[in-house]
Amino acid sequence: MSCDHLICARCSHPVSEGRCPTCRAAREEFHDHGPALSPALVLAALVLLLALSLVLAVRYGSY
Repeated sequence: MSCDHLICARCSHPVSEGRCPTCRAAREEFHDHGPALSPALVLAALVLLLALSLVLAVRYGSY
């Protein structure tokens, strides 16, 4: 959901413009998505899992 089409009940303007404190607070709430995983971190985790699975496969001979 985005704040592009929301209208503020306090000032009757679009929330995306952030004209009053209520608009700005709502806009920050909608745009605050928390920490995100970077693609590089995801790729590194996948490479690590692949390497671990290869080591286990070689060690136990089940590939």
